[in-house]
Amino acid sequence: MKGILEAPSNGSQAEFLAAADRSRSLHRGLVSPPRTGLAFNAYLEQTRGPRHFGYLVRTADGELAGVINISEIVRGAFNSAYLGYYAFSPHNGRGYMSRGLRAVLAEAFRVHRLHRLEANIQPGNEASIALVRRHGFRREGLSPRYLKICGRWRDHERWALTKEDWRAGA
Repeated sequence: MKGILEAPSNGSQAEFLAAADRSRSLHRGLVSPPRTGLAFNAYLEQTRGPRHFGYLVRTADGELAGVINISEIVRGAFNSAYLGYYAFSPHNGRGYMSRGLRAVLAEAFRVHRLHRLEANIQPGNEASIALVRRHGFRREGLSPRYLKICGRWRDHERWALTKEDWRAGA
């Protein structure tokens, strides 16, 4: 997790909440990041469990550019997890999430020894689809009314990457 990634901590709370606040229009209808101290503390607690890992993505100057989470890790024969992420304004669209995702994929497959990661993305979220496509994820299908986000059930495309596919492209 050197350089561009860091684990979320109590010390990053104020910066995180400010970034989430200034990114409301960017996130509208797509994601609901923690927006209160209580919600941020719940997020921190979740990332410290055995089934979830959270990463803050930093710019070269150390500013908070986004978040990448690996969640709902299932071990055993499945050895899979979900990938979630979002950028913060004004750093979206500048390559920070791509660099962060490259580093998180290495962590997921080498350190955490996962076999598969799945990203569920709303069909209209072209930037998010382009991000996973650049990193070798393949589209597996559409899940109607898959996740409730911002009070509405929303369709999602399922994109996945296996360790073997990642290794072939790494």
